Amino acid sequence: MYLPKAFSHPEHATRLMRAHPFATLVSCGTDGWPMATPLPLHWADEGGEHGTLYGHVALGNPHGALIRANPQVLAIFNGPHAYMSPSVYPDTERVPTWSYVMVQARARAEMVDVLDAKDALLKRIIGDHEPAYAQQWRDLSEHYAHDMLKRITAFRLHVEQVDTKIKLNQHRPESHVEMAAQLASGGENERALRDWMIALGMVKP
Repeated sequence: MYLPKAFSHPEHATRLMRAHPFATLVSCGTDGWPMATPLPLHWADEGGEHGTLYGHVALGNPHGALIRANPQVLAIFNGPHAYMSPSVYPDTERVPTWSYVMVQARARAEMVDVLDAKDALLKRIIGDHEPAYAQQWRDLSEHYAHDMLKRITAFRLHVEQVDTKIKLNQHRPESHVEMAAQLASGGENERALRDWMIALGMVKP
């Protein structure tokens, strides 16, 4: 991705991947077209410098076979985003743009085929989103649980490179106060972007 130095914040990659786990997983298709699947990914502080992501797709999803054949993947995590009006500038010779927060993680997939390992992988994801369901999952009959596990293609994604882009007009300090004021009066995405401006020290709380 295009990543000007002013917008590069690798120190926030883990925070973003954990806060926005519903990612888009992209692979190079055999027909020359990319294949993309939306799915939740669990980040774990395991493996190399950038950690490991855990996920799965339905057995019938052809993306699973593609990952098995070509393990190089790109995981995209989108955080808050919003339109930015040129009215935030004190001068009028400006144009609109878009503010956003995102992470792109390049990874190499390792397939998880053993049922017990698949079970452990699912429990990681359940633990992220509904820990109380873990007991219900454990109480399922062995036949039913094994049948469900056989119906997924699971994988570990060993992250090799992470690019974190936080595009909040950092290079235009004359716009920051008005930009923060407009974001504060907006919806959930806008307010979240204002929180990021505060976190980066661009404006005061």
